[in-house]
Amino acid sequence: MSLWAIVPVKPLRMSKPQLSDVLDEEERLTLNLTMLGNTLQVLSSVQEIDQVLVISRDSSVLSMARDYGARTLQEDPNSPLEVVLQRAAAVARAYAARALLIVAADLPLLAPEDVQTMLAHAVQPPEMIIAPDRKNDGVNVVLINPIEMFKVTFGKGSVERYQKQAIAHGTRLEILSLPTLAFDLDSPEDLEYLNQVEQV
Repeated sequence: MSLWAIVPVKPLRMSKPQLSDVLDEEERLTLNLTMLGNTLQVLSSVQEIDQVLVISRDSSVLSMARDYGARTLQEDPNSPLEVVLQRAAAVARAYAARALLIVAADLPLLAPEDVQTMLAHAVQPPEMIIAPDRKNDGVNVVLINPIEMFKVTFGKGSVERYQKQAIAHGTRLEILSLPTLAFDLDSPEDLEYLNQVEQV
């Protein structure tokens, strides 16, 4: 299958305001840059991924993505995330992509073996494989094959939305619970845990 990875990225200086009690603006920027760099490095190292597409309205994000060999797409700031992702999916489809891997940009523990594990669970299209967050509510990573059969969704409640799509289409849905993919950095407690992990 021709596989594209899509990474939606918020403007780095506006991201993670919930950490403002423990990190100032420059520290949050550094953290966001580090996580994005890791995500791009990981995805670019996975041979099964034919192309990485980063979508953002932050020009510095798009420039950084191009440094990693990724394609970029300027986000419409007035469009909701699902519309943005549908546009990115359409671009991938125009370049003959058959499957999509959508990856959140705030997964600090993401590693190549996590992506390989997810791809190894792909059996036969049509199918969806999702890696939920720790609350089993939102989706942090999703593999969709084929692109045109499913509506790309992310954020709160997206696990349930994918389950409903699978039922409606009569297709296979696998929920893959991996701690490293479930860990998205959203709170001071998450940051404390990350610091502990990095010290081990």
